[in-house]
Amino acid sequence: MKKTFALSHPKHKPARLVDLIKHEIKKYLNRERRKPLPQGKDYWTFDCRFGATEDSAKTIFTSEINKQIDAAVAQGLASFYVEILARAANHKPRATDDSTA
Repeated sequence: MKKTFALSHPKHKPARLVDLIKHEIKKYLNRERRKPLPQGKDYWTFDCRFGATEDSAKTIFTSEINKQIDAAVAQGLASFYVEILARAANHKPRATDDSTA
C-alpha cells in the first residue's frame, strides 16, 4: 500500500475520518497477513514509511503507524503519506544458554 490520505472530507468530521483511515490500514495489514506464506518462510513482516509527503517519508515500525497519524492530525497537516510493503521472513533461531543445564 502506497497512499496519500487527505485529512479533510466534505461528509466526514475530522475525528471520524481519522478512524476510517486507521481502519483501512488495519484491514490492509490483516488481509496481507492472511495470504499464504512462500515456501520456507515463517511470518509476514512489514516495511513501513510515513511522512507529510512521499519524499519526506521516514521508516517506522508497524506499531507506530497510529501514533504517527495522531501526530499528523495534531500538527494540522492537510494530508500524509503511508507506505506499507509486506515481506515474508524467517524468525531468528533462539540462542541456547548452556549455563542453565
